Amino acid sequence: MMSYSKVFNAVGKSHEEWLAFRRTGIGGSDMSALLGMNPYRSVLDIWLDKTGQSEPDTSENQYTYWGTKLEALVADEFAKQTGWKVRNNNFTLRSDEHPWMLANIDREIVGVDAGLECKTASAYKKNEWEGDGVPDAYYIQCQHYMAVTGKSSWWIACLLGGNTFIYKEIPRNEEVIASIIAQGETFWQEFVVPKIMPATDGSAACSDAIRAMFTPQNTEVVELPNSAEVYIQQYQSALDKARVAKEEKTAAINALMLMMGNNKSGSCGSYTLKYTNHKPKKKFNDKAFAEAYPDLFNQFLEDAPASAPQLRIK
Repeated sequence: MMSYSKVFNAVGKSHEEWLAFRRTGIGGSDMSALLGMNPYRSVLDIWLDKTGQSEPDTSENQYTYWGTKLEALVADEFAKQTGWKVRNNNFTLRSDEHPWMLANIDREIVGVDAGLECKTASAYKKNEWEGDGVPDAYYIQCQHYMAVTGKSSWWIACLLGGNTFIYKEIPRNEEVIASIIAQGETFWQEFVVPKIMPATDGSAACSDAIRAMFTPQNTEVVELPNSAEVYIQQYQSALDKARVAKEEKTAAINALMLMMGNNKSGSCGSYTLKYTNHKPKKKFNDKAFAEAYPDLFNQFLEDAPASAPQLRIK
């Protein structure tokens, strides 16, 4: 039977203090990134954070702001629709068996061997919630919480698009939990503790993490190790494959258009082909406006934010 301890009380603590404590272990949202299921964070991201080599992200966008604001509303609606009582848990939980495992759960369900995760999501994410499905990152997050608490299931409730409320049970999956524990243990003991950087990957989140690490400004030409040639060749090979793939895609479309002739739709087995017309969009002619009203145009000019340096290979 898994056991855990309450190790950090968020009451009376600042958000910065909570973020600093999170560095002492791996939480549920961290774990989804370690397993490659979080499109917004990479393994390198997590490593930089846990080794204290990046500043905690204290910024708040409209999604995190409203997600926090609406958490209580989602929890209350879940209680109303299920008839169960839920209670807040202000503590960070730490697994006794695996001290690197942390959990910050949204709610406990009174009298039920389960917890509750509260979410809000855009209507554009509706397909990720169809049927019994939930987004992969949230599934891993809930399994992580079950690994820490030992509970047999976890419920997830979501306000979708601001007007659709759904809730689902995520049963405990021992195979997934075993993988979570194994991956987390390896990452913590082999990379975080000795501060050995993990390998980079091809995610956009990894690119962002690397750019945040450095400020290219030295003007001398640095001699790279021989292993750099492997990655240069990998890059060139990927470019060649992308060109070929683009040509093959266009060739396939051209052949199908020839078969379609003047018909707007067609079918082949389980596939349906259809021409779609896009209505032309209005475009603001800033050049003409600048010529007609130069003073007004210049009045509203402002410096664009600097873009991150891009690495080019010749």
